[in-house]
Amino acid sequence: MRELLVATSNKGKLAEILEVLRGVPFQILTLADVNVGGDVEETEATLEGNAILKARTYGVRTGKLTIAEDTGLEVDVLGGGPGVKTARYAEGSDDDRNQKLLRELQDVPNEKRTARFCTVAAIYDPTADVVRTAEGECRGKILREYRGNKSFGFGPLFFSDELGQTLSEVETDVRNSVSHRGRALKKARDILLAEFV
Repeated sequence: MRELLVATSNKGKLAEILEVLRGVPFQILTLADVNVGGDVEETEATLEGNAILKARTYGVRTGKLTIAEDTGLEVDVLGGGPGVKTARYAEGSDDDRNQKLLRELQDVPNEKRTARFCTVAAIYDPTADVVRTAEGECRGKILREYRGNKSFGFGPLFFSDELGQTLSEVETDVRNSVSHRGRALKKARDILLAEFV
Protein backbone atom coordinates (compact mmCIF):
# COMPACT_ATOMS: atom_id res chain seq x y z
CA MET A 1 0.00 0.00 0.00
CA ARG A 2 1.40 3.37 -1.00
CA GLU A 3 2.06 6.01 1.65
CA LEU A 4 0.31 9.40 1.49
CA LEU A 5 1.59 12.29 3.59
CA VAL A 6 -1.01 14.82 4.77
CA ALA A 7 1.05 18.00 5.04
CA THR A 8 -0.58 20.20 7.65
CA SER A 9 0.26 20.99 11.25
CA ASN A 10 -3.19 22.55 11.84
CA LYS A 11 -5.14 20.04 13.96
CA GLY A 12 -8.52 21.31 12.76
CA LYS A 13 -7.56 20.99 9.11
CA LEU A 14 -6.00 17.58 9.74
CA ALA A 15 -9.25 16.25 11.24
CA GLU A 16 -11.26 17.45 8.23
CA ILE A 17 -8.75 16.02 5.74
CA LEU A 18 -8.60 12.64 7.49
CA GLU A 19 -12.42 12.49 7.51
CA VAL A 20 -12.57 12.92 3.72
CA LEU A 21 -9.70 10.47 3.10
CA ARG A 22 -11.13 7.76 5.34
CA GLY A 23 -11.09 4.41 3.51
CA VAL A 24 -8.67 5.35 0.72
CA PRO A 25 -6.18 2.60 -0.19
CA PHE A 26 -3.17 4.51 1.10
CA GLN A 27 -1.23 4.37 4.34
CA ILE A 28 -1.94 7.86 5.70
CA LEU A 29 0.96 9.64 7.38
CA THR A 30 0.92 12.99 9.16
CA LEU A 31 3.79 15.42 9.70
CA ALA A 32 4.08 13.99 13.21
CA ASP A 33 4.90 10.60 11.65
CA VAL A 34 7.84 11.85 9.57
CA ASN A 35 10.88 13.94 10.41
CA VAL A 36 10.67 16.88 8.00
CA GLY A 37 11.64 19.98 9.93
CA GLY A 38 9.57 23.12 10.36
CA ASP A 39 6.62 24.67 8.58
CA VAL A 40 6.83 25.89 5.00
CA GLU A 41 6.54 29.67 4.69
CA GLU A 42 3.61 30.60 2.43
CA THR A 43 5.30 33.00 0.02
CA GLU A 44 3.17 32.60 -3.11
CA ALA A 45 0.62 35.16 -4.34
CA THR A 46 -2.24 32.65 -4.75
CA LEU A 47 -3.86 29.84 -2.77
CA GLU A 48 -2.93 27.43 -5.55
CA GLY A 49 0.69 28.57 -5.41
CA ASN A 50 0.90 28.08 -1.65
CA ALA A 51 -0.80 24.66 -1.79
CA ILE A 52 1.62 23.48 -4.47
CA LEU A 53 4.58 24.97 -2.58
CA LYS A 54 3.68 23.04 0.58
CA ALA A 55 2.91 19.77 -1.20
CA ARG A 56 6.08 19.93 -3.28
CA THR A 57 8.35 20.97 -0.39
CA TYR A 58 7.17 18.18 1.94
CA GLY A 59 7.08 15.69 -0.94
CA VAL A 60 10.69 16.44 -1.86
CA ARG A 61 11.80 16.37 1.79
CA THR A 62 10.23 12.96 2.42
CA GLY A 63 10.08 11.32 -1.02
CA LYS A 64 6.41 10.55 -0.34
CA LEU A 65 3.22 11.25 -2.23
CA THR A 66 1.94 14.38 -0.47
CA ILE A 67 -1.30 16.32 -0.20
CA ALA A 68 -1.46 19.88 1.12
CA GLU A 69 -3.96 22.71 0.92
CA ASP A 70 -4.30 26.44 1.32
CA THR A 71 -7.49 28.25 2.25
CA GLY A 72 -8.55 31.88 2.05
CA LEU A 73 -11.52 33.88 3.27
CA GLU A 74 -12.61 36.45 0.67
CA VAL A 75 -14.85 39.19 2.07
CA ASP A 76 -16.50 41.26 -0.65
CA VAL A 77 -16.39 44.65 1.12
CA LEU A 78 -12.69 44.06 1.86
CA GLY A 79 -11.98 43.69 -1.86
CA GLY A 80 -11.60 39.93 -1.54
CA GLY A 81 -9.39 40.17 1.53
CA PRO A 82 -7.87 38.75 3.57
CA GLY A 83 -7.67 36.12 0.79
CA VAL A 84 -4.28 34.49 0.41
CA LYS A 85 -3.15 36.22 3.62
CA THR A 86 -5.95 34.74 5.74
CA ALA A 87 -3.63 32.76 8.04
CA ARG A 88 -1.49 35.89 8.53
CA TYR A 89 -4.40 38.34 8.82
CA ALA A 90 -3.55 39.14 12.44
CA GLU A 91 -0.83 38.00 14.81
CA GLY A 92 -1.88 35.54 17.50
CA SER A 93 -4.82 33.18 17.75
CA ASP A 94 -7.96 32.44 15.75
CA ASP A 95 -9.78 34.71 18.20
CA ASP A 96 -7.38 37.57 17.40
CA ARG A 97 -8.09 37.18 13.68
CA ASN A 98 -11.84 36.94 14.27
CA GLN A 99 -11.82 40.06 16.43
CA LYS A 100 -9.91 42.01 13.78
CA LEU A 101 -12.47 40.96 11.15
CA LEU A 102 -15.35 42.02 13.40
CA ARG A 103 -13.70 45.40 13.95
CA GLU A 104 -13.16 45.93 10.22
CA LEU A 105 -16.79 45.06 9.45
CA GLN A 106 -18.45 46.76 12.45
CA ASP A 107 -20.07 49.50 10.33
CA VAL A 108 -20.96 47.25 7.39
CA PRO A 109 -24.70 46.47 7.10
CA ASN A 110 -25.76 42.83 7.24
CA GLU A 111 -26.68 42.61 3.55
CA LYS A 112 -23.16 43.71 2.55
CA ARG A 113 -21.28 41.18 4.72
CA THR A 114 -21.10 38.58 1.94
CA ALA A 115 -18.04 36.37 1.69
CA ARG A 116 -16.71 33.09 0.40
CA PHE A 117 -14.16 30.57 1.55
CA CYS A 118 -11.88 29.09 -1.12
CA THR A 119 -9.58 26.09 -0.80
CA VAL A 120 -7.05 24.67 -3.22
CA ALA A 121 -5.73 21.17 -2.49
CA ALA A 122 -2.50 20.07 -4.17
CA ILE A 123 -1.18 16.55 -4.64
CA TYR A 124 2.51 16.12 -5.41
CA ASP A 125 4.12 12.87 -6.52
CA PRO A 126 7.90 13.17 -6.15
CA THR A 127 8.58 9.96 -8.05
CA ALA A 128 7.07 11.40 -11.25
CA ASP A 129 7.39 15.13 -10.38
CA VAL A 130 3.65 15.53 -11.01
CA VAL A 131 1.32 18.07 -9.39
CA ARG A 132 -2.47 17.95 -9.49
CA THR A 133 -4.83 20.47 -7.89
CA ALA A 134 -8.49 20.65 -6.91
CA GLU A 135 -10.57 23.64 -5.80
CA GLY A 136 -13.62 24.15 -3.64
CA GLU A 137 -15.64 27.11 -2.41
CA CYS A 138 -18.37 27.89 0.09
CA ARG A 139 -20.48 31.06 0.00
CA GLY A 140 -22.03 32.85 2.92
CA LYS A 141 -21.74 35.93 5.10
CA ILE A 142 -19.88 37.17 8.14
CA LEU A 143 -21.97 37.37 11.30
CA ARG A 144 -21.57 39.94 14.07
CA GLU A 145 -20.99 37.36 16.82
CA TYR A 146 -19.63 33.84 17.24
CA ARG A 147 -21.96 30.90 16.79
CA GLY A 148 -20.81 27.35 17.51
CA ASN A 149 -17.57 25.80 18.70
CA LYS A 150 -17.10 22.75 16.45
CA SER A 151 -14.53 24.19 14.06
CA PHE A 152 -11.62 26.58 13.98
CA GLY A 153 -10.48 29.75 12.23
CA PHE A 154 -13.29 31.98 11.00
CA GLY A 155 -15.82 29.11 11.25
CA PRO A 156 -17.79 30.62 14.17
CA LEU A 157 -18.37 33.83 12.18
CA PHE A 158 -18.94 32.35 8.72
CA PHE A 159 -22.63 31.65 8.08
CA SER A 160 -22.98 29.13 5.24
CA ASP A 161 -25.83 29.88 2.84
CA GLU A 162 -26.32 26.16 2.18
CA LEU A 163 -26.23 25.03 5.79
CA GLY A 164 -28.23 27.90 7.23
CA GLN A 165 -25.74 27.75 10.12
CA THR A 166 -22.14 28.68 10.76
CA LEU A 167 -19.39 26.22 9.91
CA SER A 168 -18.80 25.86 13.66
CA GLU A 169 -22.35 24.79 14.47
CA VAL A 170 -22.12 21.45 12.65
CA GLU A 171 -20.04 18.29 12.98
CA THR A 172 -17.07 17.61 10.71
CA ASP A 173 -18.90 15.23 8.34
CA VAL A 174 -21.75 17.72 7.79
CA ARG A 175 -19.31 20.61 7.38
CA ASN A 176 -17.28 18.63 4.84
CA SER A 177 -20.41 18.04 2.75
CA VAL A 178 -20.69 21.74 1.86
CA SER A 179 -17.44 23.43 2.91
CA HIS A 180 -14.72 24.78 0.68
CA ARG A 181 -12.19 22.35 2.13
CA GLY A 182 -14.53 19.39 1.94
CA ARG A 183 -15.31 20.07 -1.72
CA ALA A 184 -11.67 20.52 -2.70
CA LEU A 185 -10.65 17.39 -0.81
CA LYS A 186 -13.38 15.24 -2.34
CA LYS A 187 -12.10 16.21 -5.79
CA ALA A 188 -8.53 15.51 -4.61
CA ARG A 189 -9.65 12.12 -3.30
CA ASP A 190 -11.05 11.27 -6.73
CA ILE A 191 -7.75 12.30 -8.34
CA LEU A 192 -5.78 10.16 -5.85
CA LEU A 193 -7.95 7.11 -6.58
CA ALA A 194 -7.82 7.61 -10.36
CA GLU A 195 -4.14 8.43 -10.78
CA PHE A 196 -1.99 7.55 -7.78
CA VAL A 197 -3.07 4.19 -6.32
